[in-house]
Amino acid sequence: MESLIVFGILSIPIVLVSWRTLFKPQSHGFYRFFSWECIVWLLVSNYKSWFDNPFGVRQIFSWILLFLSAYLVIAAVIMLKRKGKPLKSRNEEALYSFEKTSELIETGIFKYIRHPMYASLIGLSWGIFLKNPTIVLFIVAFFSTIFLYLTALSDEKECVRFFGDRYRDYMKRTKRFVPFVI
Repeated sequence: MESLIVFGILSIPIVLVSWRTLFKPQSHGFYRFFSWECIVWLLVSNYKSWFDNPFGVRQIFSWILLFLSAYLVIAAVIMLKRKGKPLKSRNEEALYSFEKTSELIETGIFKYIRHPMYASLIGLSWGIFLKNPTIVLFIVAFFSTIFLYLTALSDEKECVRFFGDRYRDYMKRTKRFVPFVI
């Protein structure tokens, strides 16, 4: 019961932040909302096991994924702020202000992967899962990954609409989540 209450409380800000996209399945924010909810469920389910057996193989892999997740999101935010040149006039209400970039970013982490922030969330999902893996939480982490994949596909459609052929060419040169792999 405690977990459900904490999940409900943590879901409130996610709903508030995602409100604009909850009824727009064509928007990348629609799928991202469900991934965030999966991540919150993983966190609520595993927070008590965060430091169990700190030097076990599972925990080491978990921490590697969590630190990689932090690196990816920090690197992406830095590049978005430095190179993205957000336009307030970009009339796409489903986008947050930092997502309304006017420049296609092809340097830094974006030189290798198109979606470092979604890759970060995938790493976060599996890093939290590894803290105390169960079959149910495996399914939740799997669905989080599926929702992030759908988020990326939707985001790519939005970017093609805005950037056109330049984004299509960028897609040919980069991978979606993991450099040189996928």
